[in-house]
Amino acid sequence: MSDKIEQQIQISQELRPTQASLTYDLETALESIVSVRARIPDDAFTASFLGTDRSGHGVRILDTGLVVTIGYVIAEAEEIWLIGANGQAVTGHVVGYDYETGFGLVQPLAQMDLPTLDLGDSDIISTGDKVVVAGCGGVTQSLDATVIAKREFAGYWEYVLDEAIFTSPPHPDWGGAALISANGQLVGIGSLYVENVAPKIAAGNMIVPINILKPIMEEMLDYGTTLKAPRPWLGLFVTETPENLVVAGVLDGGPAEKADVRTGDAVIGVAGERTRDLADFFRRIWAQGEAGSEIPITIYRDGDTFDVHISSVDRRAQFKSPELH
Repeated sequence: MSDKIEQQIQISQELRPTQASLTYDLETALESIVSVRARIPDDAFTASFLGTDRSGHGVRILDTGLVVTIGYVIAEAEEIWLIGANGQAVTGHVVGYDYETGFGLVQPLAQMDLPTLDLGDSDIISTGDKVVVAGCGGVTQSLDATVIAKREFAGYWEYVLDEAIFTSPPHPDWGGAALISANGQLVGIGSLYVENVAPKIAAGNMIVPINILKPIMEEMLDYGTTLKAPRPWLGLFVTETPENLVVAGVLDGGPAEKADVRTGDAVIGVAGERTRDLADFFRRIWAQGEAGSEIPITIYRDGDTFDVHISSVDRRAQFKSPELH
C-alpha cells in the first residue's frame, strides 16, 4: 500500500478557513489529522459493499497517538497505514470499532511527530455555529462550514443516532474528517454526504458527535468493542418512501434472506405494531431483545400481508477480527 497521500480534490480558496477568523492555531489543529488507508481481505463480510481498498481521515486524540476515525473505513482491515500531512507514514492496528455509534479507533505502530486535538463538548454545538470540517492535507483540505441542524438520523443499514450534527457546505472527502469547533476542539467525525439537510440547503455532511465516543472509549480500547449486549441484526437495507418502508436489499446469507425477505417488500410493522419511520422500525427491532431474538416483521408483497419471523444474529460475529501485532 502506498505511503503517500493520493491526489485529492482541493477545497476552493473562498471556502477554506483563514487564521484571521479563528482564535486557535489552525495549522497545528490541522496537523493532527491523518490520512487512513485500509486494505480489507477479499472474503471479508463487508468487502462486497464497502470494497477492499478504503481511504478516509482520522484524528490523533491522545498522546499515545490514538486515532479516531469513522468505522466503515477500517472495518475488517488486515492492513492499515496512517499518513500525516508531512508525509510521515506508519502502519496501524484497529483497536476498537463500535457498530452502534460508528466510531473506529486505530493505534499507530510507530511514533508520529504530529500534534493531537483535544476532545470538545459536542452537546454545546448549536445550529448556526461556525465550524471547520477538515481532512488530512492542511488548509487546502479544510472547509469553512456552518452547523445547519442537530437531529435524529437513521441509516438504511440498521443504524440510528439520537442526535447527529449536520453541516453545510459539504466536504467532498467526508469519511473520518474532523469537525473542529470555534475554540479549536474536536466535536465530531465525518460520516456521510447527505442531501436536503435543511429547507433550502441542498447538501451537507452528517457528523457523528464526539460526546457519544467518550463513555465507551475505555471499553473499546480494552476489549475492542463495548460490553453492552449486542443488538439483534437482520442483514437488510431499508429505505423510506412516502407510503411505506421498503426493503432495498438483503445481504447474502443474512438472517433476512434466510427468512425469505425480498427486495421490494413493503415493511408494515414489527411485533404487531405499525412502524412510523425508519428510526422507529429499527428501534422496535432492538426492543425485542438481544441478538439471537426472533423478530416478527409484517410484510406486504404482491397484494398479500403476512408475518415473517427472522432469527436475528450479532452483527459483530459476521466480521473478521483484526490480527494482533
